[in-house]
Amino acid sequence: MDWIHDIFNDAPLAALFLTVAIGYIIGKIKIGKFVLGGIAGTLIMGVIIGQLGIDIPNGVKGMFFALFIYAVGFQGGPQFIQSLNIKSLNLLTSSFLMTVAGLACVLVAAWMFNLDRGSAAGLAAGGLTQSAIIGTAGSAIQALPDVTKEQIHIMETNVAVGYAVCYIFGSLGPIIMISWFIPMLMRWDIRKEAVALAKKMGGGNAALEPGQFDAVNRVSNRFFKVDANCKANGKSAVELDRDLQNASVEAIIQDGTKTDFNNDTVLQEGDIVAITGRIPALENANIFFAGETEAPEGLQLVEERRELIVTNSEIAGKTLSDLKAALPAEESHGIFITGLKRMGHSLPLIAGMKLHKGDEMELVGRPVDLNRAQSHVGYKITAAKVTDFVFFGFGMFVGYLIGMISFSIAGVPMTIGTGVGCLLSGLFFGWLRNVHPHFASLPSGASNFLRDFGLAVFVGVVGISAAPSFVSSIQQYGVKLLLLGACVTIIPQIIVFFVSYYVLRIKNPIDVLAAVAGGRSANPGFAALLEKAGNNTPVATFTITYAIANIFLTLWGPVIIGIISTNPTG
Repeated sequence: MDWIHDIFNDAPLAALFLTVAIGYIIGKIKIGKFVLGGIAGTLIMGVIIGQLGIDIPNGVKGMFFALFIYAVGFQGGPQFIQSLNIKSLNLLTSSFLMTVAGLACVLVAAWMFNLDRGSAAGLAAGGLTQSAIIGTAGSAIQALPDVTKEQIHIMETNVAVGYAVCYIFGSLGPIIMISWFIPMLMRWDIRKEAVALAKKMGGGNAALEPGQFDAVNRVSNRFFKVDANCKANGKSAVELDRDLQNASVEAIIQDGTKTDFNNDTVLQEGDIVAITGRIPALENANIFFAGETEAPEGLQLVEERRELIVTNSEIAGKTLSDLKAALPAEESHGIFITGLKRMGHSLPLIAGMKLHKGDEMELVGRPVDLNRAQSHVGYKITAAKVTDFVFFGFGMFVGYLIGMISFSIAGVPMTIGTGVGCLLSGLFFGWLRNVHPHFASLPSGASNFLRDFGLAVFVGVVGISAAPSFVSSIQQYGVKLLLLGACVTIIPQIIVFFVSYYVLRIKNPIDVLAAVAGGRSANPGFAALLEKAGNNTPVATFTITYAIANIFLTLWGPVIIGIISTNPTG
C-alpha cells in the first residue's frame, strides 16, 4: 500500500478525481427506491481515501465551491425574482417558513445538546439535505476570530461528520412524509388528486424519467384536395386557420408546384393543401376538403423545432390558453407549442399553466412563422451556446468582493463569505441574463457542469481533509447527531404542512405536498411525489418553493456559525 500512498502524495489531485469517480459509482447503488447520490458517495469515498493522509491545497476547495454556488445562483436567479410577487406570496411564505423552521430546529438542538459550531452546521447540511451549507459554513468558520487552527480543523471535520450522519435520513424523511405519511393522515389519493388537478387546468402529461421522451407525435401534417363543392373552396388561408383552430395551412400546391402564399391567398378548385397541426384537428379537417391525398412527388416541407427562452414581460404571467386567445390567427399561424420547461423540469402543457420569465418553450413550425413568434416570446436558446467569459469573470469577481464584507448583528460577528457572495452575485447575473439576453450568457450545459462538478470536487476535498479525525468524531457525536438529524428533518415538515394548508390556504393536495418538498429542497421527496402523481402537475409549485429554499438554506450556513458560540476544545 506504500506505493499508493506515494502516488497520492506526489499527485494529490489524482486522489481527488478518483474520489469523485468512485463516489459517484457508490452513489448509483439502489436500495429499494433509495439512492444515496453522488455527493454523499463522494464524501464517504473521500473519508476512506483520505485515511492515507493526503494534503490537498485549501484553495482548491474554495475555488470549486465558489464555481458551484455561482452556478446555483445563476440558474435560480430568474425563478427566484419571478417568485417575489403577490400572486406567489403563499408559496413564497410556505418555503421561507420551512427554511426558518429548519434553522430554528438546528439552533434549539445545538443549545440543548451543547453542539459546537461545526456540528450544528453539519446537522443543518445533512438534516435539511442542503450540501451548500457545508461550504458557506466552512467559509464562515475560516473567518472566525479568536479561534485556533486546530479548532477550525475540528469544526470543519464536524461539519462533514454531521452531514454524513444526517444525510441518509434527511433524504428518506421527505420521501416518507410526502408520499406516505401526510397523504395517509389526510386520506388523500395522490394519483386521483393529480388527475383531478390536471383536468381542472385543462390536461396533463405523464411524468418521465431523465432520458425518456414522449414518442407520440402530437403535431403532424396531411394533404387535402380542394374541389368546387368543399367548404375550403373560396376561403382565404387565414379564414381556414380560424376554422381549423389547432391546425394551419402549411403549403398550397397548384398544378403540382408549391406556390408562395400569404394569409389572404384564396384556395380554389384543384389545389392541394398541406395542413400541419395537432392530430385531432387534422381529423376534423376532412369536413372542409374533398378528401385526403398523397404528397406530390418531390415535395419538401421544411419545419424547425426551436427552443425559446421566455423574456417578454407581456406574456409572462399569462396561461397557455390566455396566450392562444390573445394572439390573432395572423400571428399564431403555423406555430405549435410542443414542450415547456422551468429550471430543468418539464411542465405539463395544460391550458391553465402560467408562463414565467426564464421558461424554456419548445415550438414547432416553419422558420418564417417561428421568427415571427420569437419576437413575441424571447430569444433562441441555440443563439446562446457560448459562455460570455467577460460577464462570467466579472460575476465571480463581484462574488468574491461581496464575500469579504464583515459586520456584526447584536454584537455577533458575521462574515458574508465567498459562498454567499458568489450566490448573491450569481442571482444578480442570472437575473441580468434573463432581462437582457444579449449579456452574461452561461449555457445550461455549462452551468450544470459548474454546479455538479464544482460541488463534487468540493465535497471530495472536504472528505479527504476531514478523514484523519472523522472516525473519532463519529464515535463522539454519531448516535446523538443521527437522532437530532431525524428531528431536524421531520419537525419542520409537519409544522409547515399544517401552516401551509390551514393558514396559508394552499388547499390543493398536490400543491401543498409540492410546496413541502420544494421548501425542503428535497429532490428525492419530489421524485417520489412525481411517481405517485403520475403526471407533472406538482412541477410548477415545486420550482417556485425550491428556488426560495435553495437561497435561504444556503444563507443559513454563516448564520449558524455566527449565532452558535460553542467552540470545540483543542
